[in-house]
Amino acid sequence: MAATADLGRFQARRRKVLAVLIAVIFLVLLFVASAGSDATHELVEKAGAVLILIAILGRTWCTLYIGGRKSAEIVTGGPYSMTRNPLYVFSAIGAAGIGAMTGSVVVASLFAVFTWLAFLTVIFVEERFLDRNFGEPYRAYMKRVPRFFPKPWLFQESESLTIRPQLIYRTFADGLVFILAYPFFELVEYFQDIGTLPVVLRLY
Repeated sequence: MAATADLGRFQARRRKVLAVLIAVIFLVLLFVASAGSDATHELVEKAGAVLILIAILGRTWCTLYIGGRKSAEIVTGGPYSMTRNPLYVFSAIGAAGIGAMTGSVVVASLFAVFTWLAFLTVIFVEERFLDRNFGEPYRAYMKRVPRFFPKPWLFQESESLTIRPQLIYRTFADGLVFILAYPFFELVEYFQDIGTLPVVLRLY
């Protein structure tokens, strides 16, 4: 029971970190614009839309495997066979997609790296929790599977899945926040073009 409560606190912390990251990203990007040509801007925006879609689908895919099971067992199938933290990987991809909505590759890259660094603190806490609760089996999993950057050749499918629809719906709904990036930055571009919002920085 205590382990489940601890895990709940870690997951709540993870959601708070993600919410703060998104808020900071949206605030900073009010005053940032692309320095590239219109054609490059549009191309980067489209790439950002693809990254956001990957993030939403990827986070939902992870929940199919981890939903409700993390406190009871070590999940090693599907995305968790390639990286120990696929939810965070897809969140970083989503952050890159949001940054790309400015039309800037530099902004997209910076936000992906910033998100990765922010999640590292949560990852370290979770690793201590999992090591304490699962011991040697988890340590063996740590040796076999990378902490963050996926190794696709390690992919292994689980024999079966126990799906909890409520958790999947919640993860999918959380991911929809990324979609808000498109209308938001279209509006930002409009106000920047008419001079209401000052452009403090232009990046390629």
